[in-house]
Order: sequence, then structure tokens, then C-alpha cells
Amino acid sequence: MSDRRSALAALTALAALGALGGCGFELRRPPRLRFGSIALQGFAPGSPLARALQRQLALQVHVLEAPARADVVLQALEETRSKSVAASTAAAQVREFTLWQRFVFRATTPGGRELIPRAVLGLSSDLSYSETFALAKQQEEAQLYEDMDADIVNQVLRRLAAIRL
Repeated sequence: MSDRRSALAALTALAALGALGGCGFELRRPPRLRFGSIALQGFAPGSPLARALQRQLALQVHVLEAPARADVVLQALEETRSKSVAASTAAAQVREFTLWQRFVFRATTPGGRELIPRAVLGLSSDLSYSETFALAKQQEEAQLYEDMDADIVNQVLRRLAAIRL
């Protein structure tokens, strides 16, 4: 009896996969960049956003140190993270924070021709807080910032994909 159930479950899963393939379902892919090399400038040393950008860009183009040899120069004009209290109890205990991330950038050619004018990307995320789970909340905060980094990287990639050299 259990063999029949597992066979039926396998057939059902196979049918569902076949239906998804037939409807045109496809995983989201990063936008295709139409240039061969890029240089990142203006990022703070050890910037998590710069590392995430470099990792994603390296999948499609050469990430160079020297801006003069790159097709595109991505300049970080501002990269900030902040945290503010969003809610507290009557006893002044924090119950919720709002995390903010802001990234201001532009893209040019090595010669200075503007490809993407000054652009501002801003994200926020709410984080509930409890002193009892302070260590877990620190890890959750780090994960939320990492997720915001990934979202900003995707937005930057979409804008870079629109560049025509």
C-alpha cells in the first residue's frame, strides 16, 4: 500500500513539474549586461554591498581594479546603513526597529561620459525586538541587511543592463 502511495506521489510531482514547464515558467535570471568589463569605485573598504555587487558582476563581466581599462565605471557616491527605534513600550523598552539602507551611485565611461545619472536606491525593513532574544535578533538584523544588499544589487544590475555603449 505504501509503494502505491509513493508511486502516486511521484507521478503527481512529475505531472506538476511538466505543467510548470508547459506554461512557460522559468526562474528569474539576472539581467544580461551588454559590456565586457566594469570597475567599482568609491566603495568603503570591506563594504558588504561592494562584495555582493562584485560577486554578481563577475558572473557576466570582468571586474577590473583599474577604471581606465574598464568599459563602465560604477561609482558609489554614498552607501549608508542606519537603524532607528520604530516602537517602544510605556517603560521605554524597544519593541521594533526600522533598518534603513541607502545607496547612491552613477555609471560613466572611463572618459567621463555619463551612462547612468546619479541614482538613489533606498530600502527599509522592520525588525521586531526582544531583550530575551538579543543574540538571535542581531543575527536576524544581519540577515535583513544582507537581503537588502541583494535587492540593491538586483536593482543596480537591471539599470546596468539598460546601458548601450
